Amino acid sequence: MSSGRAAKELGRGERVVPGVWRLRLPLPWPGVPHGNAWAVAAGDGIVLFDTGMHQPGSLAHLERALDMVHLRLELVRSVVLTHAHVDHCGQTTPIVLRSGADVWCHPDHGHLTKWLADPDSYWERRVEIALQSGVPEADVRAASALVRREDIGIAGGLQVDHDLVDGVTIDTDLGTFEAVETPGHAPSHVCLFNADRRMLISGDHLLGRVSLFFDFGYTPDPIGEFLASLDRVEQLDARLCLSGHGRTFTDVEGHIRANRALVAERLQATEDALSRTEPRTPADIAPSVFDVALTPENGSWLLGEVQCFLRHLVVTGRVEIADRDPDRFRLL
Repeated sequence: MSSGRAAKELGRGERVVPGVWRLRLPLPWPGVPHGNAWAVAAGDGIVLFDTGMHQPGSLAHLERALDMVHLRLELVRSVVLTHAHVDHCGQTTPIVLRSGADVWCHPDHGHLTKWLADPDSYWERRVEIALQSGVPEADVRAASALVRREDIGIAGGLQVDHDLVDGVTIDTDLGTFEAVETPGHAPSHVCLFNADRRMLISGDHLLGRVSLFFDFGYTPDPIGEFLASLDRVEQLDARLCLSGHGRTFTDVEGHIRANRALVAERLQATEDALSRTEPRTPADIAPSVFDVALTPENGSWLLGEVQCFLRHLVVTGRVEIADRDPDRFRLL
């Protein structure tokens, strides 16, 4: 899940509005140099929305970011997780040990916690997706041998105290943030909305720079879930978005439209790469869908995403599965 490279950035903290602070935390991934945690004032402490990824020195980066805005780990009263991806929950346990905070997360966090209970199954899952997608076994095994050395990016597992589901509220000095279930990017994804201030903590559902990622293999149609979640968030009429990566933004409606447009573009590219006569595997079509060659570094991400596009096209009756072992698809 990481590149194995040390992060080049330092943790940074900045005030967004009175009582809300952005904590920008380094990540080791190419193209994703940092992620955000959000501290919100609450009584004699703070609520921390997301925690960043655990890597060597990562807790020091979080402490540095907090210190820049005159906060401390010991002030964290609750940790609220937008979803169970390691760049959003990886430091939860060290924070809880320092602060005694309680932890809120959606109960559909098995896409992470089942892997943590059996780490070998995580790597085998990545192998299975690649084989299922039509990558030659020799290439899959060689790539797997390299990436198994990577740190999974979470310290001490994930222990959850409270289920974060539709309608659950988190009280802060800025008012109440209400949980809105937004699956698609991950089965456990939740946004938090403050109706009085029209403020949305969006996790990875909406990002400042439009980018797609979907967990493949846990639900029948992550793309359909994501599009339905965009509809839900659109109805909130938010005016300030605090996202999981990148800066805050106010054009929430424009970002929703841009996400829909990118999904439609990728679905069309997936259809264009298929034919009605010769079934093709995800590995066959991924380079043309994304206009990039598959590599050990990007293969898991891209194959999982193109599998999700294909499943949505199957669910909506535009494509059929023509064969298994590996999966082959053709247009209807």
